[in-house]
Amino acid sequence: MNDDNVFDRSKDITILELLDRVLNKGVILTGDIVISVADIDLIYLGVKLMLSSVETMDQLKAGKPILKPITNR
Repeated sequence: MNDDNVFDRSKDITILELLDRVLNKGVILTGDIVISVADIDLIYLGVKLMLSSVETMDQLKAGKPILKPITNR
């Protein structure tokens, strides 16, 4: 099998483009962390993180659709 066909270089995006997309639409990350000793749970930590731009949050609070189109460069 030819390794050149594995990756499509036309769809590569930069970190800056990825960050721009995340801030335009927003992203929610959730997770759980449990610290235990001898199968006894000592600490449980539930994490919920929302990341977006202030403008996007204001639009979501007001119930307005997000008007920024995402274009491929």
